[in-house]
Amino acid sequence: MKHLSKFAVAAALSVSFVTAASADMTLKLAGVVPVEHFGNKLLDQIKSDIETADAGLKVKIFPAGQLGSGEELFEAAARGNVDLVHSVIYAHNDPVLEINSLPYLVSTWDEAENVYLNKDSAFNKIFSERLDALGLKLLSNAPEGFVGVVAKGVPANAKAIGDKDMNIRVWSSQVIKATVETMGFKGTTMNWGEVFPAIQSGVVDGAICCTAQLAYSTFATSDVGKAFIPYNVIVENTTYYGSKRTWDKLNDKQKEVVQAAFDKAAKDYAAWGRNNEAQYVDKLVEKGYEVVKLSDAELAGISKKVRSDVWPQIAEIVGQDVLDQLMNDQ
Repeated sequence: MKHLSKFAVAAALSVSFVTAASADMTLKLAGVVPVEHFGNKLLDQIKSDIETADAGLKVKIFPAGQLGSGEELFEAAARGNVDLVHSVIYAHNDPVLEINSLPYLVSTWDEAENVYLNKDSAFNKIFSERLDALGLKLLSNAPEGFVGVVAKGVPANAKAIGDKDMNIRVWSSQVIKATVETMGFKGTTMNWGEVFPAIQSGVVDGAICCTAQLAYSTFATSDVGKAFIPYNVIVENTTYYGSKRTWDKLNDKQKEVVQAAFDKAAKDYAAWGRNNEAQYVDKLVEKGYEVVKLSDAELAGISKKVRSDVWPQIAEIVGQDVLDQLMNDQ
């Protein structure tokens, strides 16, 4: 009995050790921004915040598109093959997500933070509901800055509505394609992973894609492109989201820890974008880029035409009720 008791204790300790050792869940966190981009530092911050919270979670980071493009990660997360993602959300699976490409929804950083960071905003409520229906958990939206056009040179009629004599890449969005065509560009849809070689080889003349920071880190540092036009059409709103299959496996403490880490990262992302936008315009100039400076009046003229021509099309895509919710929240 004495020996049996020792054996039982040893067995119990062994089981306890195995249970403790296997208690940690490792979450796959995938991102798509270039290696040099500030967003990758925040992935490291998220990993640290989650792992040091002592909630039985570990994080393995797959940065810079290692696990696929934004569109591919969207599908992988819905299937549960990737746990956490930082990427742009596209509307290929739900047209209502076109609200992420709504041109000239906001014009200032204060407005951007109120729309994208405020969990109670109409934008976030709609976004969360639509992602939930697709098997995804919205963690936080993270505005990075205002989007312009990278191009091989300055387009014709660069400061006004009119034929630009350029064919530029657009992402998979009917709204953004209609927007650039209203502005005077021709638009060709392609995935983010195709953009760099397409501009480099001359397949397209440029791309609507980028904040000044992303234009610098992705294109200028590799001597691709020659001009940046800050049309400020939309906010570059990247999104932190998770697989609902993974989320449902987490206990309450783990959910709290994960949510807190991403909320913190989103606020840091926005603060960094607000504070560093101007310096990356200067960096583009230093790399030999021509940055077209548009006056408030010129931007107002472009935005007025885009809103009058494109927003009625958006209502047809996302529903007038959705558009009304967004407008009433301003």
